[in-house]
Amino acid sequence: MRFQLLGPLSISDGPDTVVLQPSRPTSLLAALLLHANSVVSAEYLQRAIWGEEQPATAKAALQTCVLRLRRLFVKHGVDETPIEAVPGGYRITAGPRSLDLIGFRELVGRAHESAQGQAEREVRTLKDALALWQGSLLANVRSDVLHRDQVPRLVEERLRTVERVCDLELALGRCGEALVALWGETRAHPGHERFHEQLIEALYRTGRQSEALAEYRRVKEYLLDELGVDPSPGLRRLELAILRGDDLGPSADAAPREPAPALQRAPVKEAPPSVVPVPAVPSFAGRDVEVAAMVARLTGTCDEPVTILLSGAPGIGKTALAQHVAHQVRDRFPGGLLLVRMVRPDGLPRDPAEAAAAVAAARRGQEPGAPALLVLDDVVDADQVRPLLPEGPGGAAVITSRMGLAGLVATHGGRVHRLSALDEEDAHRLLVAALGAERVRPEEDAARELAALCGYFPLALRIVAARLLTRPGLGLADAAGWLAEDPLARLSLADDPRLSVARVLGAALDRLDPRLAEAFVRVGSLPQAAFRAQDGAAALGTGTGEAEQVLERLADAGFLEEGPPGPYRMHELLRVYARRAPDLSETSQRV
Repeated sequence: MRFQLLGPLSISDGPDTVVLQPSRPTSLLAALLLHANSVVSAEYLQRAIWGEEQPATAKAALQTCVLRLRRLFVKHGVDETPIEAVPGGYRITAGPRSLDLIGFRELVGRAHESAQGQAEREVRTLKDALALWQGSLLANVRSDVLHRDQVPRLVEERLRTVERVCDLELALGRCGEALVALWGETRAHPGHERFHEQLIEALYRTGRQSEALAEYRRVKEYLLDELGVDPSPGLRRLELAILRGDDLGPSADAAPREPAPALQRAPVKEAPPSVVPVPAVPSFAGRDVEVAAMVARLTGTCDEPVTILLSGAPGIGKTALAQHVAHQVRDRFPGGLLLVRMVRPDGLPRDPAEAAAAVAAARRGQEPGAPALLVLDDVVDADQVRPLLPEGPGGAAVITSRMGLAGLVATHGGRVHRLSALDEEDAHRLLVAALGAERVRPEEDAARELAALCGYFPLALRIVAARLLTRPGLGLADAAGWLAEDPLARLSLADDPRLSVARVLGAALDRLDPRLAEAFVRVGSLPQAAFRAQDGAAALGTGTGEAEQVLERLADAGFLEEGPPGPYRMHELLRVYARRAPDLSETSQRV
């Protein structure tokens, strides 16, 4: 027979477990077990059962409660753990076999004392100890005193043990295993900075630098908004180390206790360079009008540099179109085709001077004056890109941006192509190009249904095609049926979290002014996909004029299409995302 405190209070006998009902005897048992093998005063037990405001008959009622608890023991066959009446109070005797809390503490002590020099053994022993925790602590015990005084202490014991396990996992180079625990712990305990340090380190050491920095920004925002404090020095040092690209060596408190080569830190993957040769786009299809116009512009005779702007919603295919066209005209640019990433891996805009220096370094050694084509990808604002635009004839730049960048067009001219979702035929062509006609032809109708479920959205189509390519035995009709149940949630790839429609839209929303983000959520709740400014005013709670200004900014950021004099339109995938997005009203108050 065994008592379980590390979760709902219960009694187990082999595989059979009885979770006790909330009652005064249950509160009494919890108070005794929390102080097992010690005398617990009658006064303390009375407070644990009835709280600080006790009835006048509490002393006699305690004796009745003990009697009821003893009867409960008889009912469940508990005869090895008696409740003793001793001078001043009561005592219950238990050991590691009969009480999980004692077993947990014994395993933790054994890990620290007997596993000296053996990190693997220490990890195994500590994980055995943590396995004894079985859910919400004392969830069925209605005692404010115990939840106030005892539960936090027990939670702290568990958190220290989890910290130690994660330190050892990191020191052993098992960052992936540490991540499994740390994702849950950081969300369950958002103010526990040490867990965030470990999570950020594990992400960085597995090559996920941008995610590591995004996690730092998230916890920094939480600490400032909720607690009014800055991140700890440890977190700030970690952020600086990641920005510098440092190789994180074992820390003093986390280092394994045996200096075996196998325990050295795994190498950190370098962040991707900011300037690279423009990669080709596999299985590109559609956008014939835009491709023809861009090729003509880039290869025509012109006495001034050429600038082309591609704008539109996140995931609409701007970068793919720019890369595809660049390879169509590569013979025209002996100076090369360069992709310049204008947003850093941490999601922050790249400084123009930094980008210009990276471009100059990439072109070093080329023939002076040889015209090059720059693809300036994911530009945030006009000021960021102006210093990078070519100045003399022969040079060219293709800019991709979610923003309209009307100010840039006004000062520097250029051609603008605002992209929207593909039409039905182009979407079908993209699936045929990616999957092969031999796979699509037998299930033509299912392929068209898949394209429709993706909203003819290029990113969604690419994700679906990748899933099907990695599952050659999966029928298109089966895939369409599965996707139809929840398109937004299922338009993602398990092995690359960045390839997710919801994640891409969320990252784009995070870049907006919080008030605009809230406005997007509100207009996304409108019953119709097409609406005018007065409809938006009703959703936003403003006048029509002010609503139109907000809607214009959302359209400029790629979250709405068209607009005056016609109606605004929101793509169906964006509408679904808006309805599921978290409430942003609190965020808006900070601006």
